[in-house]
Amino acid sequence: MLYQVSGKQIDIGDALQTHVKDELGAILTKYAQRPTDANIVFSKSGHEFVCEAMVHLSTGLTVQAKAHAHEIYASFEACAEKMDKQLRRYKRRLKDHHRERQGPVEVMAASSYILASEQGGEDSEPDTLQPMIIAETETRIPSLSVGEAVMQMELAGAPILVFRNERGEEVNVVYRREDGNIGWIEPRY
Repeated sequence: MLYQVSGKQIDIGDALQTHVKDELGAILTKYAQRPTDANIVFSKSGHEFVCEAMVHLSTGLTVQAKAHAHEIYASFEACAEKMDKQLRRYKRRLKDHHRERQGPVEVMAASSYILASEQGGEDSEPDTLQPMIIAETETRIPSLSVGEAVMQMELAGAPILVFRNERGEEVNVVYRREDGNIGWIEPRY
């Protein structure tokens, strides 16, 4: 497995890198069959250290966790604990889906845009109703079942997931509702 441990404007020592590889490796071998790579980024936010971890599994699913703490090792431990809890919660489903699925998750390319409104107060009238596009990036839309999409959304900690439904091949959306339940949008043509 490929590990990439880095720091944003902070120095990451060899001892921390070894600790991260050992601890994360133990968690991943316990729950995930064949993780492909892990990206762990440490940063500083005010007086706290932030640890963000993203692990790509061989099935095409991604697991993400983020934690804050006053010490850098404590931030990693909290992040690893969150990832352990997520993987423990979905272990059976990950293994069941892995048996059913012969190959990795298929993905379709798409564009992702970040739109910005005109700067001004709430009462000011914009010159045009068209928002300004400030960023355009490539994104991937996976081909999943609805259950896998919900699981991927939970593992990634995302509020919404756009996916291509394996059953009908249409683009669907699952999202976390304000009442805590999961919403599913399936277009009818």
